Amino acid sequence: MDTAQETHDVPARPRPGMLAGKVAFLTGAGRGIGAAAARLFAREGAKVLLAARSEDQLKSVAEEIRAAGGTAAHLVCDLADTGAVRAAVERTVELYGRLDVAFNNGATNIPPGPLDGVREDDLDHVYAVNLRGPWAALVAEVAAIRATAGRGAIVNNTSVGALMANPELPAYGAMKRGLNSLTASAAATYGPEGIRVNALAPGLTLTEMVRDWDAAVPGTVDRHTARVPLGRAAAPEEIAEAAAWLLSDRASYVTGVVLRADGGMLA
Repeated sequence: MDTAQETHDVPARPRPGMLAGKVAFLTGAGRGIGAAAARLFAREGAKVLLAARSEDQLKSVAEEIRAAGGTAAHLVCDLADTGAVRAAVERTVELYGRLDVAFNNGATNIPPGPLDGVREDDLDHVYAVNLRGPWAALVAEVAAIRATAGRGAIVNNTSVGALMANPELPAYGAMKRGLNSLTASAAATYGPEGIRVNALAPGLTLTEMVRDWDAAVPGTVDRHTARVPLGRAAAPEEIAEAAAWLLSDRASYVTGVVLRADGGMLA
């Protein structure tokens, strides 16, 4: 009997999705990387709660996910409002009974320019959305995971611009670097409980924010692409794939890292 042939003829069992059976909360989920992540997480088996400021964008993404057979709900949430952030995480638990994973992706920016050109109110706004907002989300997410799933994973979306000098976007880079520090502290604090916390640092990605930057400063995309060994910018879907892996059990021994998805820009 040809055992090798018999083994070859046995149909392979389909591998379950990376996030099968998990409940996921995402911020900034109405467009760009967040929307791509929401679609991917749902395809990979997660029930998703999408949060962002734009009702129309959120509704469109959630409806698309449901039309494809996934489970999705949405909630308007301004990351600058820490109470709204906490309420959004709590709503996820109310809807789905638990929280397993979270992708803190939402962010804002201000017009590019040197440090001495940043207005104080703009600096305060970038701080409120890009650092205080994820801090509030982290606190609420850890509490929700602890109270329901018991173990889980969180990914904070930062930037390669936080890993080097960032003269064009100094406030943005500073807040994202602060978020890297929060990530490391959270990983060390909550690791003993089985809660993993990582950061994802995308390079140049063709989101609406980057397209707006290129419109304000023509040539920005081409100039930054010239620094990328892979020779191109990322699609939002490529960054979403990295986030899904970090949140999945396939990354079960990964915590406290800042994973660069930058096409080799900082190699």
